Amino acid sequence: MLMLPPRIAAKIEGKHYTPDTIGMSGANILYFDDMVLKIERACEESKRALEMLHWLAGRLPVPRILAAETDHGYDYLLMTRLTGEMACTESILSSPQALAALLAEGLNMLWQVDVSTCPYSALLDEKLHQAEARVAARLCTMEDAEPGTYGTGGFKDPEALLAWLKENRPDETPVFSHGDFCLPNIFVQEGKISGFLDLGRSGIADPYQDIALCFRSFHHNANGHFGGHVVLGYSNALLFDALGIMPDWDKVRYYILLDELF
Repeated sequence: MLMLPPRIAAKIEGKHYTPDTIGMSGANILYFDDMVLKIERACEESKRALEMLHWLAGRLPVPRILAAETDHGYDYLLMTRLTGEMACTESILSSPQALAALLAEGLNMLWQVDVSTCPYSALLDEKLHQAEARVAARLCTMEDAEPGTYGTGGFKDPEALLAWLKENRPDETPVFSHGDFCLPNIFVQEGKISGFLDLGRSGIADPYQDIALCFRSFHHNANGHFGGHVVLGYSNALLFDALGIMPDWDKVRYYILLDELF
């Protein structure tokens, strides 16, 4: 705490906190009673998250920025704490049909946002350009990829995956996208969506950018992939039934594979 930027330290001095143990972003996150402090190495994604929180204020239920500083190569973001629970909590997961309806509600909230002044694009031109830079910098690991992505029946390496993504890009319908629409980033209170977290990859994208990652997160959380219990009553059709659409499995696969490079 003594090494925090003075403006941040002054706001949290003497306050009790607990560290996050669920998120997978690599950032250090401290939960206070009414605030959250996120600390991560300074990068384009954290800068983007800050700008998008400013832009989304009044458009979606997102945290309010209390203070933001960059110091010695780290970004510090202090924001209000969302009310409710993460959508991956056991009490919410235990009713998968109701959760599917909530996830569909959240997706529709995103897609209703007017993107005419959105400051960022996450369409495939931009995403594939970012992916190419990450692959060239050897930032894409094969060890923690989804089973089947690499090796027998999959791709040889990230370079081969990137080439396939470039050659097989689907058509896009621009909407507002969260960019990482996974259950820990969605908060629920009293049967309604109460907020969205981690918007560093948000911007204009195809709906399946969020549908695919939401489907993957829902599936993994329901089948015990993250160490929880297998959820009775879950099926792969629940999310699509709640959205009232027929799944485009090619697009689901495409966007999940694209996420392997991020």
